[in-house]
Amino acid sequence: MPTPINLAVLLSGSGRTLQNFMDRIRAGRLDARIRVVISSRADAYGLERARQNGIPAVVAASRKYRTVETLSRAVGAELEKWPVDLVSMAGFMCLIRIPEKFIGRAMNIHPALIPSFCGKGMYGHFVHEAVIRSGCKISGCTVHFADNEYDHGPIILQKPVPVLDDDTPESLADRVFEQECEAYPEAIQLYAEDRLRIEGRRVRILPQRRT
Repeated sequence: MPTPINLAVLLSGSGRTLQNFMDRIRAGRLDARIRVVISSRADAYGLERARQNGIPAVVAASRKYRTVETLSRAVGAELEKWPVDLVSMAGFMCLIRIPEKFIGRAMNIHPALIPSFCGKGMYGHFVHEAVIRSGCKISGCTVHFADNEYDHGPIILQKPVPVLDDDTPESLADRVFEQECEAYPEAIQLYAEDRLRIEGRRVRILPQRRT
């Protein structure tokens, strides 16, 4: 069993993905420790979820740091305070510059199949509305390494879901989130097992080591 990796979780909202991580860790299905939760909003419920579980929770308010550069420095300064192996962006609704030391060590999840329905302004219900409006028959989620562009870094995992004729943005979002709850911990576990290799725009997944 690999040594648990240290996570920093960045969020802006309810913290459902954070809760999924905590549940998986408690169940012994994710070899990780959450060292700190950083939110771009002071009123994010994800902060309360962290505090209820004894996890340090801090705010780097996007309203206070009005440029990408100042917000990035604030987040980077918080990350430096903790022993972080991997940064997990879990509904962090602000673009930041990934600190140099975390290039290749920061992940994000997007509620569509990148490179479709992604980029600036494509988040939350906007994504699912656009998918349904387009007539697509398949959507899904994408876990990727984060870089300094929206939804752009090398793709680690994708999980598809069908788009049904009677779908609403809400029903599609629910079905996509079910797959997010599987894909994101799976990607983090692969990282914990040192099985991910970035090769240009591709991520190669190494076979599981025999014990």
